[in-house]
Amino acid sequence: MTEPIAVKGLGKDYGAFTALGALDLAIPAGTCFGYLGPNGAGKSTTIKILTNLIRPSRGHATLFGVDVQRSPTQALRKVGAVIETPEFYGYLSPLEVLAYAGRLRGMSRTALASRSEAVLKTVKLTGWADKRVETFSKGMKQRLAVGQALLHEPDLLILDEPTSGLDPRGMAEVRDIVKSLKREGRTIFMSSHLLGEVQEVCDAAALIDHGKLLLQGTLDELAKRADTTAFQATFLAPPNPDELAWIGTLPGVKAVSPSGNGVVEIRLADGPEAQAAVIDSIVRAGLRLTAFRPIGTALEQLYLEQIQETEQ
Repeated sequence: MTEPIAVKGLGKDYGAFTALGALDLAIPAGTCFGYLGPNGAGKSTTIKILTNLIRPSRGHATLFGVDVQRSPTQALRKVGAVIETPEFYGYLSPLEVLAYAGRLRGMSRTALASRSEAVLKTVKLTGWADKRVETFSKGMKQRLAVGQALLHEPDLLILDEPTSGLDPRGMAEVRDIVKSLKREGRTIFMSSHLLGEVQEVCDAAALIDHGKLLLQGTLDELAKRADTTAFQATFLAPPNPDELAWIGTLPGVKAVSPSGNGVVEIRLADGPEAQAAVIDSIVRAGLRLTAFRPIGTALEQLYLEQIQETEQ
């Protein structure tokens, strides 16, 4: 089966500045894929090349086996996309926005009417179908943009930072829509700089920074690659320097640093068995431990480790 997205050696230069190095990436059908990295990592550049908004300096990208640069119309026929911040004519209603987009795609009136109703239901804007877009919040506009991208029932949905700039409620609404589309089995390629967002909605992810692909895999595979996991240990009484030094010698412990008020950050290199052994040793030594919890997630630790490596 032809992969919805496949890129080989894809790169983009702006003069002496390299926005994207030489990217190799393949997205299987039916996957909700997170394209993760800090701002300026090259995520939007990649998506703009995939949607033929800019031309690559090297390499090539295919959508469903069709080269984007050589045959853009055919390549994008089964693709819906939301690129950066969506904007609409404020005097139009959602129904009018969808009608305009549908006519550009050559949809019949019958198909447009039925799809508009279904799409507005999916993005939870049925009650606003006849209201002017100028009265909408940013989150509502983002949901309308997703609806517009879904209008022609694409097999692949490309979303560029879909929750960027939204308040917590707007972010949750957009994430819920992505989850519902994922349950339908659609292939979704979603860029984000938010680790929690990717973990909540995606099956797999790629980490990118400074235009370079760092890692790629399922979320479980990526989490297992973290060198260390950080934990916050809370003691009834703060450990003294000798006790802290002793904790640092326990098997699996890579670093120990006090944070004040009886809280100590302990970084471990091994898995659950090492965690249990460290807790057991601390308790047996008579140190009164009241809490021991992970700080963030393994994926967060991996992300931070990789980003630090590229900055050195």
